[in-house]
Amino acid sequence: MKPFSRRQFNVASAASLAGLATAVHTSSAAKAADGPNEKLGVVVAGVNGRGQSHIAGFGNDPRAEVRAIVEVDSKVAEQRAGSIEKRTGLKPKVYRDIREALESDDYQIVTCATPNHWHALIGVWAMQAGKDVYLEKPISHNVNEGRALVAAAKKYGRMFQTGTQCRSSNGVIDLVNFIQSGGIGEVKLARGLCYKRRKSIGPLGDYSVPDSIDFNLWSGPATYTDPKVTRQRFHYDWHWQRHYGNGDSGNQGPHQTDVSRWGLGLERHPNSILTYAGRLGYQAERKDPSYVDAGDTANTQVSIYDYGDKTIVFETRGLSVDNSADDEINTLFGSNRGNKIGVVFYGSEGYAIQGPNYENGRVFDLNKKPVREFKHNSKEDGQLNELHMSNFIDAVVSRDGSKLNADAMCGHLSASIAHLGNISYYVGQENRVSPDEIAGAVEAFGSSDDDSATLQRTLRHLRDNGVKPETEQLSLGPVLKFDPVSERFADNDAANAMLTRQYRDGFVVPDPSKV
Repeated sequence: MKPFSRRQFNVASAASLAGLATAVHTSSAAKAADGPNEKLGVVVAGVNGRGQSHIAGFGNDPRAEVRAIVEVDSKVAEQRAGSIEKRTGLKPKVYRDIREALESDDYQIVTCATPNHWHALIGVWAMQAGKDVYLEKPISHNVNEGRALVAAAKKYGRMFQTGTQCRSSNGVIDLVNFIQSGGIGEVKLARGLCYKRRKSIGPLGDYSVPDSIDFNLWSGPATYTDPKVTRQRFHYDWHWQRHYGNGDSGNQGPHQTDVSRWGLGLERHPNSILTYAGRLGYQAERKDPSYVDAGDTANTQVSIYDYGDKTIVFETRGLSVDNSADDEINTLFGSNRGNKIGVVFYGSEGYAIQGPNYENGRVFDLNKKPVREFKHNSKEDGQLNELHMSNFIDAVVSRDGSKLNADAMCGHLSASIAHLGNISYYVGQENRVSPDEIAGAVEAFGSSDDDSATLQRTLRHLRDNGVKPETEQLSLGPVLKFDPVSERFADNDAANAMLTRQYRDGFVVPDPSKV
């Protein structure tokens, strides 16, 4: 097969190109699976953070080997390549541009742990090139991108796994089965928690891009800015700038909202969304009322998702969560100090929680007394990270998408929860209101939660961190009515505009109808 060029990705017919590549790579994958000494070639895109877990996980599956990495930071790339060579004896090929890696038949699998704004484009390109894809959460930067990934996986017959590892945890699987079999009675509400301390990322300003980084490629689908960045730490802190990341609702949140959907049996989008949120508290911490943090995603956020008969609530708290006065949450999680990451299911006959790790679950009676526990035994069942990746390899080898624990639609629905909640916040960001106005809005919205109690707990949390909600006000988003089928908001042009983004030439995530 003649390698296709980067230019072809932009101007050639995606359908004919990917159709040819699919046939070649499906044959290649089958050969790797059937041959006694053949392995599936893996290319890992983005190896500064989570990508290191991809290298370890796929490198430990005897059916696969990491043959290449893609990294726009040359310093990081050489470090990772050296460590892989030291461990395996095989030095992977290093690319800066993912399109060059996709030209090679040596790789049957692409895994992606880049910043969020690159996720969908790498996934679509890879599937068009006949590769199977393992993509970190959130699989998309916006709702339209998630749908494009679902469409590409279906059109090209690719195996696609979302990096929500809880789906492969035997402890969480058993917990969800217990909930769905009526173990805590009727369940209409799940509350996802990201009570996770996030310090300020530093003052807003223009900072130089590190010399080792190709900023044009790093920017990819996002607008190219100068090149200057507005945060002190280049890597990781992009999570808190909405141009690239999705805040903690889209960073930590997809793990918990995915479990929430799973436990409630919700294989659809919500009908309506309401969010109140803000980025507050850093001025109080620094005792400087003029201080402006470089982040523009919320560090305090409550999003309410109405599914008609059921509700998901997701709470983000980035300020200190020590000595929390949330009596019910503290009792269920066993502490009033430190981070609380997990999900609480509220049943007519008890409570169930997933957390604080990704592997286990616990059940409580209505008096909040523990009555049962579900555990994932890493020694017997396997390390969760590697187990989830091996589940993906099972599907790649068998060409059976039903084996996947977290396919593209699963990733799309769970990522979209974050996107929809953030859109409500962003559309209403200038609507800074008093606590009484928020109280009136949540009462009118109505849900399976005690929305007033959740608001009061949130306000108490802010006050415990030196924030005065009466003067340092939260933003109240509009109630957004959403059509789960068309994936459009009713009568809100500003919200609909945020379902996608403006892309740069050469880095366009295609419309789902044109993948």
